[in-house]
Amino acid sequence: MDKKSIPDIEILFELADLFKVFGDSTRLRVMVTLSDCEMPVMELAEALGMEQSTISHQLRVLRQNKLVRVRREGKQMYYSLDDDHVKKIIEMGMDHIMEG
Repeated sequence: MDKKSIPDIEILFELADLFKVFGDSTRLRVMVTLSDCEMPVMELAEALGMEQSTISHQLRVLRQNKLVRVRREGKQMYYSLDDDHVKKIIEMGMDHIMEG
């Protein structure tokens, strides 16, 4: 790899921060659960057997890092993965773990 193809250090710091977000098993559970459908916090907490406040905190972190998005319908907020890139990152990680 030549020096021109190495990304700028700031980009690498941002990438490292992104991977830190993926380094939490609770956040991964939330993202995997949201990978097929959007859900409100209460349903997500019920599906994961966790407190709603815990899920809300993790969703806040995931939103700040542009990994999930929210859609409002009346008073209800529905969460989903931000885009297919997030789902692909999870799938590629799972593929890597399941190899061999």
